[in-house]
Amino acid sequence: MFLTNVLLKKAKSKHILVLAESVVSGHRLVRIRDRLADKLEFISFDPYVRQNTLYKEKKKLHSL
Repeated sequence: MFLTNVLLKKAKSKHILVLAESVVSGHRLVRIRDRLADKLEFISFDPYVRQNTLYKEKKKLHSL
């Protein structure tokens, strides 16, 4: 391994992109959260059932 690879390594970002899924209908949203924060849970409008429902984080998509 070359010394330049070690010196030019990128630092981890502070935020990540996550996929959140509705508990009621399975509708999915993409949200941004801090890397060190707990798993994301929030209440938002679900267009399938036309009500506010609970969304839970399903998986990590990408670093920002």
